[in-house]
Amino acid sequence: MFTVKAIEIFNHATLDFKKTSEIDQPFINRHNADDHYIESLLYRKSWIDTVQWAYEDIIRNPNIDPQEALDLKRKIDASNQDRTDTVEQLDEYFLEKYSSIKIIESATTNTESPAWALDRLSILELKIYHMNIEANRDDASQTHRKKCISKLSVLMQQRKDLSSAIDELLDEISKGKKYMKTYKQMKMYNDEELNPVLRKNK
Repeated sequence: MFTVKAIEIFNHATLDFKKTSEIDQPFINRHNADDHYIESLLYRKSWIDTVQWAYEDIIRNPNIDPQEALDLKRKIDASNQDRTDTVEQLDEYFLEKYSSIKIIESATTNTESPAWALDRLSILELKIYHMNIEANRDDASQTHRKKCISKLSVLMQQRKDLSSAIDELLDEISKGKKYMKTYKQMKMYNDEELNPVLRKNK
């Protein structure tokens, strides 16, 4: 199943980042894009999400220096754009992979593309990673750990359901029972022509 491989790659990216947990550490993709293109995209996708998770933790510090918070906000904006671009590259991969499939007359489209579903799976894996830490934290109260174990159980069920849905979607696309339609996300806040504040300050 495709999602088994995806989850493995997502977890590799998270664990590689956590070796230092430094938000400014250089990105080194363990998958060569020339030989393992889809693996390299999945790894990059999870790395982006893992770094952004760290950004979001830091920026919620009530005692953060205002300038540091502003710098982080700009990094988060850039990360969001990078995330969107990577998801769209994933969808381009799937479009190309299934471009020769004959679509049956009764075929329908899906509410989200395979790549955006994988985006949710990548973030879900991060939730599982961090909730597992909380569920086993030695300095946490028994009540806290018990609540986290319960939440972890729900997250694991979500992983099962979402993985199944993604694999089923890819299978139906490969058989022509579903067809892909992708839309650019049209992010406006980073565009100097579409964001009135940026346009004014060009």
